[in-house]
Amino acid sequence: MSFFQFRWLRRFVRRRTKPIPYDTADLWKRRLSIGYALIAWNAFGYICYLFYTGRGDWAKTYGLKTEMESKMTPAMQFSNLLKIDNARVIRFSSTLEKRADYELRKEIDGSITTITPGDQYESNKEKQNQS
Repeated sequence: MSFFQFRWLRRFVRRRTKPIPYDTADLWKRRLSIGYALIAWNAFGYICYLFYTGRGDWAKTYGLKTEMESKMTPAMQFSNLLKIDNARVIRFSSTLEKRADYELRKEIDGSITTITPGDQYESNKEKQNQS
C-alpha cells in the first residue's frame, strides 16, 4: 500500500529539484492561494448564474437527458441504474419520520409505475369482488 502514500513522488521531486528559500516559497504559496480563491469564487458565481437563469440541470439543457428521465424521481433513477425491476421505496424526513412508502414496478414496455400500499389493497379488493 506504500504506492498510495506518494513517498515515491516525494523522493522523485526531492532528487530532481533544488531547495528554494523559505521567503520565496511563502510568496508563491500566497499568490497561488489568492489565484485559487479567485477561480473558486468565479466558478461559484457561474453556478449561481446558471441556476438563476434556469439552466441548473445541465444534462437537460444540453439534450443529454430526455423529458421522461427528467421527470423521474431519484428512486426511479436508481432502480433503473441498478436494474431492479420491483423495488420498495421508504422515504424518511430529516427527523427520521416516515414520509412515504410505495413500490416501483417496471412494466414490459420499460415504463415504471408507482404503486402505493392503498392502491394495491384497492386493486386486490376489486379482483376479489369480481370473482
